[in-house]
Amino acid sequence: MSRIQANLVLLLAAAIWGGGFVAQSQAMEWLGPNWFNALRFALATVAVLPFALREAGSTGKPLALRDYGWFLLVGLSLLAAQTLQQIGIQSTSVTNASFLTGLYVVLVPVIAVAFLQRRPHWIIWPAALLTVIGILLLNGGSLSTLGEGDILVILCAIFIAIQITLTPIAVRISERPLALATVQFTVCAGGAGLAAGALEPISTGAIVSALPEILYAGLLSSGVAFVLQIIGQRYTTAPQAAIFLSSEALFGALFGAILLAETLPSIGYAGCGLIFAAMLLVELVPEWTRRRTAVA
Repeated sequence: MSRIQANLVLLLAAAIWGGGFVAQSQAMEWLGPNWFNALRFALATVAVLPFALREAGSTGKPLALRDYGWFLLVGLSLLAAQTLQQIGIQSTSVTNASFLTGLYVVLVPVIAVAFLQRRPHWIIWPAALLTVIGILLLNGGSLSTLGEGDILVILCAIFIAIQITLTPIAVRISERPLALATVQFTVCAGGAGLAAGALEPISTGAIVSALPEILYAGLLSSGVAFVLQIIGQRYTTAPQAAIFLSSEALFGALFGAILLAETLPSIGYAGCGLIFAAMLLVELVPEWTRRRTAVA
């Protein structure tokens, strides 16, 4: 897969996640956040498991204990992120949640520099800044006083940045992306299920009422989009992946406006333009630099 193809795969994952903000918000009318996460990730595990078994049969390489250790770290990062986001979205708007979640676009390069001692291409920094400004403009140019839900979603962004950073490391070591997806979904389903059983009520009627949202979040937002993320990140860098995945804010605001009648302010369209410009920069500038170096 070329880098351009990988980034388009990540863009598709972002679009699916954008719609997932609406599903997550609507599901809270019937289910607690932990039960919703437990059910969606259990469904995602079942959906991905057959493909992971096929992958295991084709590679013939057994997973080592070290591989499972990395998978567990990725899964715990995702569990923390999704728990914080799902609780936070109960007391903030879809647009605010999508903006604040998008803060990971800045955090990923910072983690790469601070902990992995990797210097990303210089264009990542202005592109990340453009993306954050664009996401902010999607929210009207300013945020109201941060509430509890907003703070939880900010914490969610930190753990998403960790998950994005750890994912390519785990895939490179194990060479088993679908195994990673299955394990991280299992960790999320198990962790959320334990919390749900201890803290939240549940009924068959509630599950039936929230079934469309569970199916979307389980099969598409989790089963499809996270697998697309894992596959796409094999062929691009973590900072570039963060730029493309952050466009979920654009899609989240769009779906929020269409399906929940949340208003996108006029200045929000400028935000869309900035996000698109950042995506073009992170895609085209490194390629232009490589070609110029090769010619020289």
